[in-house]
Amino acid sequence: MEKDYKKAEYYENRELSWLGFDERILGEARDKTTPLFERLKFLSITASNLDEFFMVRVASLKDMVNAGYTKKDLSGMTPEQQLDAIHDRVHSLVNMQYSTWQRSLLPGLRQAGLCVISDSKELSEEQKTYVDHYFMENVYPVLTPMAVDSSRPFPLIVNKTLNLGALLKKKGEKDAELEFATVQVPSVLPRIISIPAGKDGGKAVILLEDVIAGNMDKLFLSYDILCVHPYRIMRNADLTIDEDEASDLLEEIQKQLKKRQWGEVIRLEVDEKVDKRLLKILKKEFAIKEDGIYRIGGPLDLTFLMKMYGLDGFDAYKTPKYTPQPVPELNGCADIFEAIRKGDILMHHPYQTFDPVVDFVRQAAKDKDVLAIKQTLYRVSGNSPIIAALAQAAENGKQVSVLVELKARFDEENNIAWAKMLERAGCHVIYGLVGLKTHSKITLVVRREEDGIRRYVHLGTGNYNDSTAKLYTDMGLLTCSEAIGEDATAVFNMLSGYSEPAVWNKLSLAPLWLRDRFLFMIRRETKHAKNGEPAHIMAKMNSLCDQELIAALYEASAAGVKIELVVRGICCLKVGIPGISENIEVRSLVGNFLEHSRIYYFLNGGQEEVYLSSADWMPRNLDRRVEILFPVENGHLKQEVIHVLEIQLRDTLKAQIKQSDGTYSKVDRRGKEALCAQDYFMEYAKKLAKPEEETANNRVFIPAEPLQD
Repeated sequence: MEKDYKKAEYYENRELSWLGFDERILGEARDKTTPLFERLKFLSITASNLDEFFMVRVASLKDMVNAGYTKKDLSGMTPEQQLDAIHDRVHSLVNMQYSTWQRSLLPGLRQAGLCVISDSKELSEEQKTYVDHYFMENVYPVLTPMAVDSSRPFPLIVNKTLNLGALLKKKGEKDAELEFATVQVPSVLPRIISIPAGKDGGKAVILLEDVIAGNMDKLFLSYDILCVHPYRIMRNADLTIDEDEASDLLEEIQKQLKKRQWGEVIRLEVDEKVDKRLLKILKKEFAIKEDGIYRIGGPLDLTFLMKMYGLDGFDAYKTPKYTPQPVPELNGCADIFEAIRKGDILMHHPYQTFDPVVDFVRQAAKDKDVLAIKQTLYRVSGNSPIIAALAQAAENGKQVSVLVELKARFDEENNIAWAKMLERAGCHVIYGLVGLKTHSKITLVVRREEDGIRRYVHLGTGNYNDSTAKLYTDMGLLTCSEAIGEDATAVFNMLSGYSEPAVWNKLSLAPLWLRDRFLFMIRRETKHAKNGEPAHIMAKMNSLCDQELIAALYEASAAGVKIELVVRGICCLKVGIPGISENIEVRSLVGNFLEHSRIYYFLNGGQEEVYLSSADWMPRNLDRRVEILFPVENGHLKQEVIHVLEIQLRDTLKAQIKQSDGTYSKVDRRGKEALCAQDYFMEYAKKLAKPEEETANNRVFIPAEPLQD
């Protein structure tokens, strides 16, 4: 009988799998072998992730429930069932976050010489005097206390802001009515305030909301303050844009961004000791049910811990900063085009510097022989040197075409600003495509040379963002391959017009036929296995939740294909199902850098094929985005990419292996070398950067001794 590989019991729910990823990050914050201040950073990331999860994923499910949508997901759960399961899991996750903060990190900080004061009663007289003075000089002038009564309706509470709610009574009036007031904690002021050290020495800090709460009586002089409690709301921030009806996409997105501040409240965070009367008012005003209320035993919004990580004087409790290394082929090279003509150049960020990508655009902007620059931009940094170079290129008379994706979530406003600036500089700007997000990372430089026109291309797995390139692991390729150059021209002609060539050389595009390409390569391995030949798939991605591709992997596994997956986040595939997924191993790596590269390897009967891509194995990447898959064909570079996969599959310190019940466990290190893949690649990049040691034969460097124990 033919097996049904799409049964619901073979799949894990997408949202619960994502929460599992956040739990793995929280595991790093709880790991006492991780430096103390790095643990603060991981805890901050879990909070930031959870905010986005609610604003987008939970909001989307709530919309489905409100619309009466009952279709089940690939794991067999309705939207309502998913919401119930999410709230149960998140309440548990939040409890674990604050247990980590209160029981482990706070005492650790105190021991390290940093005292975080959360109650004004803990302040010494000197500290109290300092805090009161700070409040009057710096905070009081900025605050806007808002009372709520018959003449003053409940104010708009902005998404994600921290607020203080208070219950008040008129002074001297015995039977005065209870009144509610609210004060927004101003985000324009630093949330962490350094104060004089206590008797134990070291450093002491207090949070801005605690300073305001301790001085609330100065804001309502005619009232007695009965209680003050912090609260915070999360609103639905999932934009709904009818692109077919929108006459101007830029204008429509700007309109929708304004609506975000009015979105339905989907989560309310309050102090666990909140007065019941105050909570009742908040529940009513925000129309929120009990399961959407989170009672917090500590400071609300732990993202402030990222600022705490930046405090001076605690380097001993942080991982030493890593300096990205030069790319060997470009080290000391003044002319990047000459270097590319010598052969394709592979870059592995952040182990190797992102500077060559910036220099590629900068040199093109100034080069008198460059005729045109074309680039896609999804997310860029706040002060992007690439944007500046593109603007300069247009001012220098180059033909500059830039696709700026306006629908890049939570970067819409930044991208609108960049798009307008580029237009003012004379660039031709495309605002994305109707119904699709352009997520591909491609730059094309057209140059006039002695032997005719030559096209230089950069393709990458990550964004053209020089800031995140120091934090995200990504790979990029610089090439002047004629075949790839032709394809790159075809890509931009498709994006700017309606032209689609009949034949493509090397690149595979979504949503045209990237899905079919992946299915073909997986099924080819299945055929090899059925014919008794070696068959092997290795793949690294951020998320795996496409049912059709997972079903193809199940069929390949059942046929005997060895499948090794490195999936950082969501993974809806289940391992260890008898006769279905016994030949599949899934591992997740959470380290100091965010694993972001997408790599795909197929043994192909000994004719190994290696690809890099901007696409994960998700329906949105394959069906609703413009994505690019590109081959790495140079022999040495292909081995480099395989080497990256192999080292990650050998990681025994940071890797967590997915179990048949959906949980993840650290690697059993018995009899195995102690290896952290990220530490390994930092050392490897340093070795490659030494010109005297660099030869074609020693590029693949695998140490005999483990790097770290």
